[in-house]
Amino acid sequence: MHENLISEGLTIAPGVVETIVSLAVGQIDGVAQVKAPNLQDSFMSALNKKHPAQGIIIMADDDGRISIAVHVQIYYGFQLQEVAEQIRLVVAETMQGQVGIEVAQVDVFVDGIQFPE
Repeated sequence: MHENLISEGLTIAPGVVETIVSLAVGQIDGVAQVKAPNLQDSFMSALNKKHPAQGIIIMADDDGRISIAVHVQIYYGFQLQEVAEQIRLVVAETMQGQVGIEVAQVDVFVDGIQFPE
């Protein structure tokens, strides 16, 4: 999505929403990083104007709600389902609390596992 989001008379650029989501997800235990899955996917999405430079894709529906796809890498040893559920909750709460936009759905893609250094 390359369009601005509108919330109660406030226009918000997609890059701002991506940054908010990225920062919130990055604080979750077990998340190694939020990132685009690979260079080819990033390039193709850029051509499609979906703008997932940080591994976050945002799409709005006609009802003013948004769907968010988050691509992450998780640290080895963490339960993937638990981390994914935490990501869903944090993204929905953050968007509602900070931006005032209802999230219809959050899809979490675990694109890799990282070993702690």
